[in-house]
Amino acid sequence: MRFLFYILTVLVLLPVVSFGQSDALAEDYFKRGDYEKALITYQKLYDNQKGSTKYMFKIVETLQQLERYQEAKEKLNERLSRYYSPTYAIEMGYNYQLMDSLDMAKEYYNSAIAYIEEKPNFVYTVARSFEDHALTEQAIQVYQRGMELQPEKNYNIQLARLYGDQGDVEGMFTNYIDYIESNPSFIHNAKRAFSDFLSEDSENSNNQTLRKLVLKKLQTTPEVFWYELLSWQYIQERAYSKAFVQEKALYMRFPESLNRLIELASVALDDQDFDISLEVFQYILDNAQDIETQLLAHQYRLDIMVETATAKDYNSIQKNYLSLLESFGKSEVTLALQLSYAKFLAFRLQQTNEASNFLRNTLKLNLAPFQEGSVKMLIADILVIQEKFNEALIYYTQIQNNLKNSTLSQEARFKVAKTSYYKGDFDWAESQLKILKAATSQLIANDALELKLLISDNKYDDSTQTALKHYAKADLLAFQNNNQEAISLLDKILTEHRGESIIDEALYKQAQLFEKEKLYDKAITNYNLILTDYREEILADDAHFRLAEIYNYILDNNELAKQHYEKIIFEHQDSIYFIEARKKFRLLRGDAIN
Repeated sequence: MRFLFYILTVLVLLPVVSFGQSDALAEDYFKRGDYEKALITYQKLYDNQKGSTKYMFKIVETLQQLERYQEAKEKLNERLSRYYSPTYAIEMGYNYQLMDSLDMAKEYYNSAIAYIEEKPNFVYTVARSFEDHALTEQAIQVYQRGMELQPEKNYNIQLARLYGDQGDVEGMFTNYIDYIESNPSFIHNAKRAFSDFLSEDSENSNNQTLRKLVLKKLQTTPEVFWYELLSWQYIQERAYSKAFVQEKALYMRFPESLNRLIELASVALDDQDFDISLEVFQYILDNAQDIETQLLAHQYRLDIMVETATAKDYNSIQKNYLSLLESFGKSEVTLALQLSYAKFLAFRLQQTNEASNFLRNTLKLNLAPFQEGSVKMLIADILVIQEKFNEALIYYTQIQNNLKNSTLSQEARFKVAKTSYYKGDFDWAESQLKILKAATSQLIANDALELKLLISDNKYDDSTQTALKHYAKADLLAFQNNNQEAISLLDKILTEHRGESIIDEALYKQAQLFEKEKLYDKAITNYNLILTDYREEILADDAHFRLAEIYNYILDNNELAKQHYEKIIFEHQDSIYFIEARKKFRLLRGDAIN
């Protein structure tokens, strides 16, 4: 009985399986350009499913590929003679277009467009049929008429896409904005679409068009999302002060949250626009009601002050730290402020003992495991500054053991390797770095790979590893913020170890330190030496990128900046800077960014 049931099941399913296989086979023939076989197979499928619109269209499309337009016309006439369908009319019009009978094509297209006057529910179907044949003008006409006939329908997204395909940027922007007006949540998708057509140049015609449209909406309907969109555009143009004006206006109308202002201040800070970032954080301070936001703004302001300070400003900054710690207290809530102050003591004032003692008192607080790990990490960093390497390794190891598999644990492992490297224990450092190449944090994995390559490429140059030890010491001096001493030691390598593989690394490290000391002419000299003598080595793309950045942002020489970005684009396609270099090159050239 079971066997009989199995046989019957097979017999029932066999035609279905065979039919599915034939459909896939026909599609495969068509994709491969074997249109004769595709036609035969589609015809068989159609004969098995009389009236199938899908296979009728496939037969017509295949005949058109074979340039058998008269046969395609007959097939379509056969269907249209029985009943009118706008999709078949469009297909007939397209067939006439392929035959260069444009008047006849237009006649059929117009008949399909006229069809929606009586049956507006067919708007989407008719428009999509035009789109399938890249008949954009007709599709636009149908969607527009459809919204006139049925105002409750909204085809702005479809129209925006079609205008974009045509290169009509204003039409695209207008329809997206109209859609946002009825569906404000779409604003995030619209930003992604707009970003393909905007540049950092506020005078770019596309930028001006979008700004004009949004300002017009703001004047007539001052809704939240128009302020948000205008602010977003100013941020794309790096016009943070103008974005601040919009965000203040938005906050004054809806003062529930300062998060958008915090985000703006952070973006400006990342772009090193310190003045506007300070101004925004001050505004946040003036309006914040909760302690967390106040602390956040205070800390960011102090971080900016430290970043831009000279030695004469340190006394004032320290008083600010102490005043805040007195006002807000030393507790788990102010941990970030305490860590920031300890860094200032150790790295700026060189008061490492005071910083360590301060942090050891912080450890007495009721800290969560990750908070405790952050404090111990900074204590260990300060011990490295003091060259108390073994003590530092103990703290780093504690973090690894207490917070296993976390990013903080991976960072601690990397610092174990780095500390061993500073000590000159290159083999142990290398063994740790091999493990970290697979770190879940891409930044740590990249840093680990970079340091491993430095060690493995240079530890065999001589049995005493003198040059590599000098380099590690210079690296440590830079970490200790003793830049001038580090520069001098790198000079020693460049003078005494000519011809060794470490020279390009020494040139690059020294150039970075020259940049930190604002000695840009010397940095440029070093980067150019790398490109002259080591253009086939691993640091060539780094040198091109740093030169481009100096010329772009420091010396305001767009032509030289473009030259170096272009070198990365055409000669270093595998560079980690490739995407950023291409974007910045196109910005300097005045392109819209896709």
